[in-house]
Amino acid sequence: MESIGEIEKRLWAGADTLRANSNFASNEYFLPVMGLIFLRHAYSRFLRVKEEIEGTLPSRGGKRRDLTKEDFSRKGAIFLREKSQFDHLVEMPDSEDRAKAIITAMSLIEDDYQSLKGMLPKNEYQELNNDVLGRCFASSTIRPSRKQMVTSSAASMSTFSLGSQT
Repeated sequence: MESIGEIEKRLWAGADTLRANSNFASNEYFLPVMGLIFLRHAYSRFLRVKEEIEGTLPSRGGKRRDLTKEDFSRKGAIFLREKSQFDHLVEMPDSEDRAKAIITAMSLIEDDYQSLKGMLPKNEYQELNNDVLGRCFASSTIRPSRKQMVTSSAASMSTFSLGSQT
């Protein structure tokens, strides 16, 4: 399991990358960093809970039903559509607009969870260069292995309360 110190080092490295390569003042770059941390944590939790849910899904004629938002809500997690999943963002080629993809990811989450509507950072990413965002994703800064993501999610938070999820 990844130690808190290792996580802290990676987070500070991500913040340093954004601070050094953006026009944000020191009190401004925290929003994009926290947004990426949110996406990473939500994805870690999504993967862990998805495994639990899939093991309990009813099947009919050998075919399991699809996962639903409600399945995840019951487990205190956020259901993430593919374009909101952290791996989707990490694996984007350099030719694609990362800022637009992050904004789309945040918007999809807000669309699915009204309690988060207008709460997630979006516009801040428009001000960041695609290469800067690429460096954040490409380094080990916020991109642990899938196993680390699931393990760190289990250790860091047993529930993730969203309030009303209409």
